[in-house]
Amino acid sequence: MPRQNDWDRYRSFPPSAPPRRVKDGIKAQTQRGTFGNSWWAKRWIGVLENFDIGSRLARGRAYARTGQVIDISITAGHVAAKVQGSQTKPYTVTMVIQQLSQVEWQRVVQAVGAKALFVAQLLNGVMPQDIESAFALAHVSLFPAHLDEITTVCSCPDWSNPCKHSAAVYYLLGEEFDRDPFLLFALRGLERNSLLTQLGTMPDSALSPSPLPAPLMSEPLPHDMPIFWGVPLEDSLADNDIPQLPPMLASLPRRLGYFPFWRGERELQEALAEMYQAAARQSLDLLSGEYHTETT
Repeated sequence: MPRQNDWDRYRSFPPSAPPRRVKDGIKAQTQRGTFGNSWWAKRWIGVLENFDIGSRLARGRAYARTGQVIDISITAGHVAAKVQGSQTKPYTVTMVIQQLSQVEWQRVVQAVGAKALFVAQLLNGVMPQDIESAFALAHVSLFPAHLDEITTVCSCPDWSNPCKHSAAVYYLLGEEFDRDPFLLFALRGLERNSLLTQLGTMPDSALSPSPLPAPLMSEPLPHDMPIFWGVPLEDSLADNDIPQLPPMLASLPRRLGYFPFWRGERELQEALAEMYQAAARQSLDLLSGEYHTETT
């Protein structure tokens, strides 16, 4: 029988050399404190922390925050990543998450589609707080219920499963789940479009399309702009019709969601919002006749 000191020696993997710096790696937006803001992201991080890998968690957080992860790709039930360590060649990290069967997903979709609130929240990119109750009705779980439902492999020499390289990928996935909760469904085997399509084809679903009215017969639109608008373009604004900025700028990019695994120092939507703000103000000045181009 091995002595306790032997077990301690196996559990404490010797510290490696500092990792090679990566240019334009995927940096975590969370630079201090805990990872994940939403309850579903925190739940995913909790799965990682249940692995009991000791100091590798801290090293994984450091790798995620300094941009050591070079690339991450997600497909149904599968995550592939490249993580730069101390060696010249990046390590390959692979995660396989047990997928739900087609029959299990059918039961889940029926349970989710039966609640209009669930459907409405999913359409807005929010994971319903009680979504797990729908999975429980289908006798399955959205989150891996056991550690054997996740298989993690890394090409590094560390025997731990997961290692610090895998932990860094776990943390970045948790942040990405904050932005796009549908990735959780994808890892369990059902992509976003397929989920919404199945919900929309259910009878009495909140996504079921309403009958379209009969098309109206109309003459071709005129090609002349003043005739098309009905009034001359310069008279299209009434004297008391003061243009206003829209209540939400960059609404279309917001609906499209966040850019996956954004590598910039600032969030893309935050940077776009400033440009939309400047363009909107210039448009107001143009309409009011106060816009002047600068000449050099």
